[in-house]
Amino acid sequence: MHLNELRRDYLLDRWVVIATQRKRRPTDFIRQKTGSKKRGICPFCPGNENMTPPATLVYVRKNGKIAKERDSNGFRHTGWLVRCIPNLYPAFTWLPEGEGEKEDVMGFRSLPAIGHHEVIVESPNHDEHPSVASIDQLKLIIEAYMDRFRYLSSREYVKYVSIFRNHGSEAGASLSHAHTQIIATPIMPRIVKEELDKAKAYWNRMKRCIFCDIIRKEEKSSRLIWENKNFIVFSPWASTHPFEFWIFPRRHQPTILDMNPEEIRDLAITMRKCFGGLKNLLNDPPYNFGFHMVPNSSFHWHLEVYPRLSIWAGFEKSTGVFINVFSPEEAASSLREALARET
Repeated sequence: MHLNELRRDYLLDRWVVIATQRKRRPTDFIRQKTGSKKRGICPFCPGNENMTPPATLVYVRKNGKIAKERDSNGFRHTGWLVRCIPNLYPAFTWLPEGEGEKEDVMGFRSLPAIGHHEVIVESPNHDEHPSVASIDQLKLIIEAYMDRFRYLSSREYVKYVSIFRNHGSEAGASLSHAHTQIIATPIMPRIVKEELDKAKAYWNRMKRCIFCDIIRKEEKSSRLIWENKNFIVFSPWASTHPFEFWIFPRRHQPTILDMNPEEIRDLAITMRKCFGGLKNLLNDPPYNFGFHMVPNSSFHWHLEVYPRLSIWAGFEKSTGVFINVFSPEEAASSLREALARET
């Protein structure tokens, strides 16, 4: 009898059960769409700019060029291409003078949730998600990520900037208009800190990047999905989600701010290809993605994509050990075929 397999993450102290005995096909993960819901007024659509706070960044076209502007309390830009606004219901909020770390009478630690929580509205077109957006529009979105990352990471009180996307209500998206979120926090999240610590230790010991070594191995493996001159896409060895994939720049660089114009375009092409293939393979599944990046020379930024095709239940939540019912090798094979059909 063939046994399921326990796999350990590349860096994290995290184990995953690759449960191939629960054999499934890609079509088993496709969920039939329910009848389309009537869409109400969307605050992100053009004409509704006054329904949101003033934009911290707006891309508009002026004299044939892209201009970067800001809204003011009494004025909202129209005719925009990309718009970045404060979240109406922020998890982290900036205050001019915040309190420091403190303990309650029982010795439990706390910090005020000082930071920023923003939304990047990716297009004036409601349904222009990465799977169908033009390469030029995706380039603008990436440049907006870079602009906000540059600004937020320069704040003294910010220790980490998370750029992430929730696609579909099952993945946590409350609005269907194409958008990404950015949260700047006063702490370094545990997973990223563990990655950074392992990367630093490997760099000090081996004098090279652990992520670069992972890329060199995975580009020769059956988990490779797609590649171009500047980026590589693969299913990670210990995937926690069915059809999970990661996007890495080939050139060693700690954050997206290190990209040159050619790499920005190649990332846009990679995103269009990957999300188009994912949409067509699994009938536009819900997914989350998140950038991992730290401005430290030993780190290598990457984008992790997690389709929401299974439910983490009692075992996963109580142990931190995950069960993946579709192997990364099979996922990569299916995704390779799907991406080959993308134009």
